[in-house]
Amino acid sequence: MAAVPIVMLLVVAGCSGPGPERQPERSAQVSASAPTPRMSEAPTTMPTAVPPPTPAEPVDIATGLEAPWSIVFVGTSALISERDSGRILELTAAGDVREVATVAGIVHGGEGGLLGMATDDDRLYVYSTGEGGNRVQRFALSGHPGDIALGAPETILAGIPAARVHNGGRIAFGPDGMLYVTTGDATERENAQDLDSLSGKILRMTPAGEVPADNPFPGSLVYSYGHRNVEGLAWSGDGTLFATEFGENTWDELNIITAGGNYGWPDVEGMGGGDGMTDPVQVWATEEASPSGIARSGDSLVIANLRGERLRVVPIADPATSTELFAGEYGRIRTVVPAPDGGLWFLTNNTDGRGDPRPGDDRIVAFALG
Repeated sequence: MAAVPIVMLLVVAGCSGPGPERQPERSAQVSASAPTPRMSEAPTTMPTAVPPPTPAEPVDIATGLEAPWSIVFVGTSALISERDSGRILELTAAGDVREVATVAGIVHGGEGGLLGMATDDDRLYVYSTGEGGNRVQRFALSGHPGDIALGAPETILAGIPAARVHNGGRIAFGPDGMLYVTTGDATERENAQDLDSLSGKILRMTPAGEVPADNPFPGSLVYSYGHRNVEGLAWSGDGTLFATEFGENTWDELNIITAGGNYGWPDVEGMGGGDGMTDPVQVWATEEASPSGIARSGDSLVIANLRGERLRVVPIADPATSTELFAGEYGRIRTVVPAPDGGLWFLTNNTDGRGDPRPGDDRIVAFALG
């Protein structure tokens, strides 16, 4: 296949000042007839200052990407999804970039398109928007680093409600070997509380897309509900599941996810859910956050923020606190992932229609926490 126009750099990334405020990854204000979620005037737990970790100098790994959304590692190579183009790219350890495939049947628009990816042995799992809604497909992986190929798609879950916004899209294998899938409310807010709907949920399934026998609701893929739009999943060393969630106009959230938990949307945004609902462990004002991908690095969680244009580092032992890295330096940051060398990579999203592209955007940046 022809090489894609991406420049590989192995130099220290330059820093530029923050641009103008970006549009958030959230829908516009709801209509006057829509029910108003309960919100506390201020969260009961606010982030407190802790000494920030010291990052190693950030380095550009790739530039010239088009709205990249996720990264997974296959051997010594990384696979990258591009939301709008539907392309899956391979980045080798030698710094070569090539197009592996373009996922067929992608319906692009707004926040839909080619979104999350995950791997399980010799298969690649992909979440994307198609004609019938959002779907999860898997592809056999073949070849070797530098020549990775995909087999024919096998759809393991279809019919996840889709809309221009709130499509969720993060998928990841948990330490239990099950595939976890985040779905947004697809602008039909009440569906987040409907256990018969796949909207506004975190789903849990076997690698074949079947319902695990120990799911909290018999016969259902639903693992947790009452979500508006979750785009980040990560597990601590003891198996605790954390998820980042977009609020509407007031509070974005970091949640600890438990089987069968109700996280409140659309009845509550932020803290104050009351009986039967689980409060987040940390919230941020929406203009400072839009938390997307999340990764565990040692004893910390690292959270990518779109509108907030920064990474946040949350100590797992004290998840109500956080510190900030790279605020305003790279624009919108879509996701962050652990790299095989023990460092971290993050993706910018300044070419996604909501950002202010800078020379070289979009890019992958590598760094290490001190």
